Amino acid sequence: MLGNVAIFAGLLFLPTRNLSWWRAWVFLGVVFVGAVASTVSVRRASRALLEERFKSPVQAGQPLARPNRFVSSAGLILFVAGWWVMSLALRANPFAAPAVKHQADRRQVAIDSGLYSLVRHPMYAGAIMLFVGMPLWLESYAATILAGIPAGLLVLRIHIEERFLRRELPGYDLYARRVRYRLIPRLW
Repeated sequence: MLGNVAIFAGLLFLPTRNLSWWRAWVFLGVVFVGAVASTVSVRRASRALLEERFKSPVQAGQPLARPNRFVSSAGLILFVAGWWVMSLALRANPFAAPAVKHQADRRQVAIDSGLYSLVRHPMYAGAIMLFVGMPLWLESYAATILAGIPAGLLVLRIHIEERFLRRELPGYDLYARRVRYRLIPRLW
């Protein structure tokens, strides 16, 4: 129960470094009250179920489907390749800030060299390779499926970021017409 609140607090406050975000505090309060209420309710209905629910999700005797050695090794290669792609993207783009914004004070321009001549978001392409490669190497199909969540969030971010850059960054629209693909050459 407190673990859920702590996880949400970390996800909300660590990236923003803003403890005065009142909406986050209200959200944490709702999570805490909801967790307490549901725990009390389930305990009244079935104490044994609640005890079972608090056990580790990974237990002895549990059937696990694991990638074979070839798939797992391909995961490590994918992870390393993703890291390399992200590093090359960061080297090529001095404006690759974590926040989507127009860096006019740094005279931001659309970068069209290196991997940015192939796709408009090579750093995100590399990140998706990391997200998928890591759980494959660690032999978890379940985590590989869950990697679709951050990958989907990056696709959503691309849409938001491109709308912003087309509106705010001079030359981005022309760059987007020249480099047609966002993540994968000849596909998307």
